[in-house]
Amino acid sequence: MASPLPPWRPLIRAAQQREGRSPAARWLQLATVALDGTPRVRTLVFRGWGGPYQLDLLTDARSAKAPELERQPAFEICWLMPKAKQQFRLRGLWQPSAVDAAPERQRHWQQLSPAGRALWAWPAPGRPWQPSDQFEEELSAEAEIPEHFQLLRLQVERVEQLDLGQHPHLRQSWRRDEQWSALRLRP
Repeated sequence: MASPLPPWRPLIRAAQQREGRSPAARWLQLATVALDGTPRVRTLVFRGWGGPYQLDLLTDARSAKAPELERQPAFEICWLMPKAKQQFRLRGLWQPSAVDAAPERQRHWQQLSPAGRALWAWPAPGRPWQPSDQFEEELSAEAEIPEHFQLLRLQVERVEQLDLGQHPHLRQSWRRDEQWSALRLRP
């Protein structure tokens, strides 16, 4: 039997629906700790839910995120949806063994557009530009999945919502270790 959805999931879905086709409905910021101990934040695309409290993102394993999460698997996501006047902060741990990689990677690969798949045919990110670099524009779904196409299934342990659409603002939090019971906080 499937686990019930945590109470914050429908709130995120409702905010996404209010955002409509705006990129903010899918773009979120992922914070990690760099190998030198400094913070790093980057924007990624929400790819769906891998379970009731598991969020799926994709990354290039050659990027800095991969070794950062391997060394320090704790993360925080900030997801601001301005039209909906909602901010969600999700905290948890990356657990690489939490997913059977092959079928899930295949599913995510198939869901990408040809232009989206092409990003994984590009040269390694973050390295110096070379005049000889080639940047594919499209890649078919039948193309072999590159080894560096990495699914990040992030296990959410804590969520905070800030609803800016009311006065005073509504701020509440949920924790997995407290069976996702809501706690209202001062905004």
